[in-house]
Amino acid sequence: MNPAYNRWLASTATLLVAALLLAILSACSDRDTQTTAVEDAATQQEPPSPTAAPRPVKLPRVLESFEVGNEVYVRSLAIDAKTAGLWVGTSTGVLEIDLATNGLRNTFTRADGLANEYVFAIFIDSQGYKWFGTNAGGVSRYRDGEWTVYFPMHGLADYWIYSFAEQQDGPLWIGTWAGANSVDLGTMKFTTYVKELINEWVYAIDIDSRERVWFGTEGGISLFDGKTWRHWTHADGLGAPNTDDLPASPNTGLGTRSRHDLGVLLQGSETYNPNYVFSLIVDNQDRVWAGTWGGGIGVFDGQQWRNYTTRDGLAGNIVYCMARDADGVFWFGTNRGLTRYDGTAWHTYNHSNGLLEDNVYAIATTASGDIWVGTKRGVTRIGLQP
Repeated sequence: MNPAYNRWLASTATLLVAALLLAILSACSDRDTQTTAVEDAATQQEPPSPTAAPRPVKLPRVLESFEVGNEVYVRSLAIDAKTAGLWVGTSTGVLEIDLATNGLRNTFTRADGLANEYVFAIFIDSQGYKWFGTNAGGVSRYRDGEWTVYFPMHGLADYWIYSFAEQQDGPLWIGTWAGANSVDLGTMKFTTYVKELINEWVYAIDIDSRERVWFGTEGGISLFDGKTWRHWTHADGLGAPNTDDLPASPNTGLGTRSRHDLGVLLQGSETYNPNYVFSLIVDNQDRVWAGTWGGGIGVFDGQQWRNYTTRDGLAGNIVYCMARDADGVFWFGTNRGLTRYDGTAWHTYNHSNGLLEDNVYAIATTASGDIWVGTKRGVTRIGLQP
């Protein structure tokens, strides 16, 4: 391990300890989450009479944070329930956090076996392997101290990896910037799909109750039922209209093979590209929730799309990530903070009430109800006060 990284690791550990001490102090504060204007007014009214309807359940709040560096991005998070571990993928490597103590267990870089330190996706498969999708470094797989790296020479579609999902009886799916791979975990045979997709730049994958595979891409959404493919775009209802008259972004690889970054601004202002799907999950009713670039959240019930934006209560219309917690509540990471949506009410968390930064790139939920949020600079834990 080189001296520069030793210095980074030492500073990271110091920051972690300091952040946890600060979190203990901050846990005694009474920072509540933001609510909508209507709910704010409701909480300022006189106490209800004994016959009045009960007040809403107390909302989770920011409990603690730890930092990983001022210029370091947390791009991916994953919970390993079997080992009570939180895996944190950053732009400078991977951290493993002990959820019982919130202490740092391990750090991993290329010196340890990662293909590349910039980790955009983490997934834990049915066999307990941790999969790390990297930026220009292919895929790394880890279990019990053993590492394996996969490149295009092994059958991987591309070196740029952004998502994973596993069907109940296999295969494992990998989303890349040059299509999607299915991987037989028994034989480790890779199959690549490119022309079948509506667009080859794949950012998100999820599996529904019928074992159908959904793909979020730069050009819309694709569905593969094992035999046939279907597709949806903004023309079909995905993504809200551009009511704010935002400029279209030129920063896309749509229709090209040129590499590009993930910047969403143009001369400092937000841009709009509703076909561009950053995130996607399928809920327990098989509704598809898709986070778009500027078009908010699109929800597909199998027949039609409905879109949610800042006009409904979403923090921002650029939606990088999403998750559902153990109670079925949705959490959306946007360019303007984190939004909690329980099907009725919207609540936003941002820098003003505890997040390290407003751009939320990763979310992980635990069975106990904690929500871990990844931003630039570090990770924040949200939950109910013990």
